[in-house]
Amino acid sequence: MAWFVLVVSGAFEAVWAVALGKSDGFTRLVPSVVFFVALAISMGGLAWAMRELPLGTAYAVWVGIGATLTVAYGMAFDGDPVTLPRMLFLAMIVGGIVGLKALA
Repeated sequence: MAWFVLVVSGAFEAVWAVALGKSDGFTRLVPSVVFFVALAISMGGLAWAMRELPLGTAYAVWVGIGATLTVAYGMAFDGDPVTLPRMLFLAMIVGGIVGLKALA
């Protein structure tokens, strides 16, 4: 269960990161509210998962999932470049997450 909560929390990290960018310095209400709600869910889930998972592993997986999804969102919706090297490096992050899960 801790791994499931950690993955969902990592996804909410991507939500708050995107909302933060869209909030325009917290001057736009809806993205600002989404940021704070997603941040609370993300941090709460990470804290819960860390009760059962090693600190370093949980944090690295959480950040990796959030970073990967945030970059993927940028490529899909914000016009970030989609290049072979970027895809390769994203695959490396995902591979690291899978490796940490396999060793935990």
